[in-house]
Amino acid sequence: MLREFRLPDVGEGLTEAEVVKWHVAAGDTVTINQTIVEIETAKAVVELPSPYEGTVSALMVAEGETVDVGTPIISVDVPAEEGSAEDQAPIPPPEGAVEPGMHGGPAPKEERKPVLVGYGVKPGTTTRRPRKQPPAPVPASVPASLPAPTPAPVAAPAPVAVPPQVGRVSVLAKPPVRKLAKDLGVDLSTVAGTGPQGSITREDVQAAVAAPAAVPYQAAAVPAGGEERIPVKGVRKATAQAMVASAFTAPHVTEWLQVDVTETMATVRRLRELPDFAGVKVSPLLLVAKALLTAVKRHPMANATWTDDAIIVKRYVNLGIAAATERGLIVPNVKDAHAMSLPELARALTELTERARAGKCPPAELTGGTITITNIGVFGVDAGTPILNPGEAAILAIGQIRDMPWVVDGQLAVRKVTTLALSFDHRVIDGEQGSYVLRDVGAMLEDPLRMLAWA
Repeated sequence: MLREFRLPDVGEGLTEAEVVKWHVAAGDTVTINQTIVEIETAKAVVELPSPYEGTVSALMVAEGETVDVGTPIISVDVPAEEGSAEDQAPIPPPEGAVEPGMHGGPAPKEERKPVLVGYGVKPGTTTRRPRKQPPAPVPASVPASLPAPTPAPVAAPAPVAVPPQVGRVSVLAKPPVRKLAKDLGVDLSTVAGTGPQGSITREDVQAAVAAPAAVPYQAAAVPAGGEERIPVKGVRKATAQAMVASAFTAPHVTEWLQVDVTETMATVRRLRELPDFAGVKVSPLLLVAKALLTAVKRHPMANATWTDDAIIVKRYVNLGIAAATERGLIVPNVKDAHAMSLPELARALTELTERARAGKCPPAELTGGTITITNIGVFGVDAGTPILNPGEAAILAIGQIRDMPWVVDGQLAVRKVTTLALSFDHRVIDGEQGSYVLRDVGAMLEDPLRMLAWA
C-alpha cells in the first residue's frame, strides 16, 4: 500500500520550504521516526522523521527545490496490515475499486503508529480526498513501482528511458526548475529528466547548460568580472523582510558608549578556572548578557513590545543572540534567561551558538525573543547601528575589545576598551530610559561586582 508523505507545517505558520538533503533513496527501508529529509524554512534547517514504516517507493521532490506545505515529497510502500491512518492522500486505486472510508462506509479502526512530534500530520479520515482526485488514472503522478491500473493510451507518452524526445515534459518539472531553466535560457523540451518518473531536476538544467562546450550559447557565458545571480530565499529572504518591516515601522534611536572592560576580561579569566564552568565556553559575551539581563530588571521598558493599543511589558526575558550562518543571519534565543544562574547561562549560550552554527536550531528557539545582543566585535568592528528585531524594543551591539589609551585615576594607561551601541524603539523607550539602560550595562562591565549589587 503506497502512502504519500506531504510537506508539513513545522509549527512556524510558514507556507513553503526547500528540500536541502535527502537521507534516504528509492528502495531504502525506513522506520517510523527515522530522519528522512532535511528542509530549510525561512527560519532554520529542520529534520523531518518518517511517519511510515516500509520501503521508499519514490522521492517526489529533488534536493534544492522549494515546495509549498502540503506538497507530496516522498511515497512509501507500507505493508497493508501496517498502513497508517494519518491524513495523507493515498495513491488512487484501480477503477472500480472502493477504499474503506470513501464510498463503502466508514474506515475500520486501525492501530495508530507513533505520530511525529512537532511536525505531526493532523489525524483525520480520508473521506475528503477522493474529491481532490476525481480522474483515477493519472499516470504522470504515479511512481514507477506502482502497477498501471489499465494500459490506457495516456500512459504511453511518458516512458522514462527516452531522453531526446520527451514530449510535453514541462509538466514533469517543478516550478522552481522551470524558472531556473527560463533564467538560464534552457528549453526544457530538449532536456532529459533524471528525476522520479523522468522529471527534470535542477541538476539536469545545469548539466544542459554546461554540456555543449562548443555551442555558441555556451561560448557567450558570463565572463570573469561579470554578474552572479543569487536567489533570495530561505533565511536571507525572511531576514530581509523582517529588517525592512522593522526599519520602516519602529522609530530607531541608537546611542553609543565607550567602556573600559579591563575588569570584565580579568573576571572572564577567573571564571574559566572555576569547576562550575568546566566544559562550557566563558567569553565576554557571557558577562555582557548578564549585565543586560540585570539592566532589564532595573528598566523593564527595555523588554517590551509596542502594539497599536498598548505597550506589553514582559516579565520574562528570552535573550536573543544574533548569529551569522552560511544561510544568513538568524537570532535564536535563550528561553527564560532571566531565571538562570551564571553557569546555567554560560551553558545555554554555548549550546545555542553551537546549534546556530550547525543550522540545527529548532523553530521554537527562533521565535519569541524579547531583547537581543549582536556581537559585531568578532568581525573586527568597533560599532554599528543595529536594527531591532520585529516585536522587540531594544538591541545591544558589542564592538571589538582592543587596547586603547585610557585615563585611570588621572594617569594615562593602556586598557581593554569596547564600544557599546544600543538601538531602541522610541515609541516604547524614551531617550532618558534608553540612556539609563546603556549606562547601567557599561557600569557593570567596568566593574562586574555591580552585577551582584544590582541583581
